[in-house]
Formats: sequence, structure tokens, C-alpha cells
Amino acid sequence: KIVVGLCGSIAAFKVAGWVSSLAKAEADVEVILSSGACKFITPLSLSALSGKAAHTDMFTGVGDGAMAHIDLGRDADCILIAPASANMIARLASGMADDLITTAVLAARCPVVICPAMNPNMYSHPATRRNIKQLKTYGYTVIEPACGAVACKDEGQGRLPEWEPVREMLASKLLPQDLLGETVLVTAGPTREPLDPARFLSNRSSGKMGYAVARAAQRRGAIVHLISGPTAQRQPSGVDCTNVETASEMYEAAMAKAEQATIIVKSAAVSDFRPEVYSDKKVKKDQATLHLDLAQNRDILLELGTNKKRDQIVVGFAAESDNIIEEGRKKLIRKNLDMIAINSIRSNNTGFEADTNQLYILVAARDEPITLPLTGKDHTANLLIDQIVAFKN
Repeated sequence: KIVVGLCGSIAAFKVAGWVSSLAKAEADVEVILSSGACKFITPLSLSALSGKAAHTDMFTGVGDGAMAHIDLGRDADCILIAPASANMIARLASGMADDLITTAVLAARCPVVICPAMNPNMYSHPATRRNIKQLKTYGYTVIEPACGAVACKDEGQGRLPEWEPVREMLASKLLPQDLLGETVLVTAGPTREPLDPARFLSNRSSGKMGYAVARAAQRRGAIVHLISGPTAQRQPSGVDCTNVETASEMYEAAMAKAEQATIIVKSAAVSDFRPEVYSDKKVKKDQATLHLDLAQNRDILLELGTNKKRDQIVVGFAAESDNIIEEGRKKLIRKNLDMIAINSIRSNNTGFEADTNQLYILVAARDEPITLPLTGKDHTANLLIDQIVAFKN
């Protein structure tokens, strides 16, 4: 259950989209509008987006024994105040309880996330800076506003933050922080092995699974380094990302980052082979041969497993078409892994480019595989991390 408190700001229309996103993600969303917020957006609009009646009056429901100003804060798993005006920030900092938003926050014992949005001069004023500092002493999380032009045409820091970092912060508040203190290295996506300036050898990996693992690890408190081959995926918020193209580049990046990692998840689909000869000019069709000599790339996972440090966990991935458990077990043993996640590439629901996946997890010194359900890749990533945490403990 997430309570969203909207304050008087033109940015309230952006937060309406956030409410819609939360509801689509199956959150139970309760919306509170301040009197100022009602000047910019109607309660009816927020009700339609959240699927529940929006709250505006602190004393609504008194006649039937309900007390919204207490119940909303007490029952919430997280409270989001956005856009948070300078006035609301000042009132929260001083502990006032003169409307439904402030009383709900005072009654809450859950995480509170605040997203300021105001004129840049108001945001930089010493009083606002002092009030934000005070909110942080209460344990509230304040997400810094973005820079740029604001509605009054001024330029500077004061724009409402973008949804993605806010969404990731909310997710981290709702998930166990069981990877705090860990540094997680994730590889994702395909690699490309060029034949000439126009052509390359590659595979069908989309990077979706690796990016989901990186997001999930970051949400659960880890410092995350993502090494990614060419994909269309957006860099996860809060994740350090190194973009590479070839298997050789991924090898160099992985070896450089592995030294500081406590957990390594190698989900990238690295090309096993590269053309033995690269032409720096495009090979014309009438000049090409139908024979391609290949050279073998270095095995990144084998080297990570063979040279892993004490207390370092190395997790591999295996995308198989036949005898998937047996093939995965061979890879687990041969590459000295702690764990391997196997999926079938024969199914449209679990193969390359799919939005869902089903993993079979083999753990060193355990005979039977752990079967995860067929589900979305973000959920799959969290289930995989559950297994990594259980193994570590």
C-alpha cells in the first residue's frame, strides 16, 4: 500500500502519471490532495487513475468511526509526497499536523519519500535547505529535483525528478535490504564480433534478464556494476554501467571489475567465436567467399569461476535447447561455479527476447534443481537473488 500526497504545483499533472504506473504495477494506491493541489488537478482524475476515491478532507469518515488522518499513515507501506512544495516541506520539517497529508506523515511508521518541486530560487533559499536537512534527520528520503526550465521560465534546480529514479527508490523501500554491503557484478546482453565495418556475428540476446538482475540487486541495497553488450535496454537508475561491444572488450571489463565484486552474475550471451580475419573495408558480395575462418574467444565465466576469491559467489547462466539440466550441471562443474541458472531457448516464453522466463537453478553440492515459476523477468530476477542470499547465508 502506497500513499501518494500531492501538493500545490503545476508538476502535479506529472504525478498523476506516477499514480497510474503504480496502479498498473498492482500497488494499492491511496491519494491525498492538498487544497493547493486541487487547484491544479481534480480529485476525480486521481480517483480514476488509482481506482479508489481520492482524499482531500482530514475529517472525512468521522461519522462511521474511520479516521483517515490516522489510518492512511498507519496502514501504509510507503508514503510518497510529490510534488512537495516549499510550503509542505516547511510544515513537515516543523512537525505541523494541520491537514491530511501532514497528519498522515506524522502518524506513519513506514518509509517516507519526498520529491521537491518549486522555483529554483525557492529551492536554493537557506530556509528550504534547512528544512530539507531537518527532514533527513527524521529518516525521510529526499530525492533531489532535476535541473532545467521550470513553469515560471526560470532555469535551475527545482524541476520534479523523473519517474524512473523515484520508482527505483520506492522499490528499494519495499524490498528487503539483504544485499547491503555487497558489490554485485552483472554482465548482460550479446556481444558483436565484426567481420567488416558493415557486418558482425552475434546472437539473439536482448539483455532483459541481465538488466533485471542488475535492477533487483540495486533495489536490495547492493552496489551494482553492469557490463552490457549492445542492447535497446535503458540503463537502470543507480547502477554503474560499462558498455562494450566485443567478447574481448567484455572480458577486459569483467576482469577489471571482478576484483572488487562479492557476487558475480554472468548472464551475458558472449560470442564463443570471432572471425579470424577482420576486413577494415566492406567486403563486396562478388569478392566474398562462402567460407569463414573462426577463432575462439576467451571463456569469461570459466576464468571467473576458476579464479574466484574466497567468499566470492559466481553465478552463471545457461541457455539450452536440449537436456537442459544435464548440460547446465556440466557447465556448473566444469567452470567451478557456485550456482547456475538454466532456461530453455525452445520456448517463446523463456527464450531470447521474451518478457518472461523460467529458471532451473543448480547449486553446488546439491543434487536436485530448484524450479522457479514462469513469471516476468523482474520477478524472476528477485527470485534468483533470493536463492543467492540463501546460498550466501
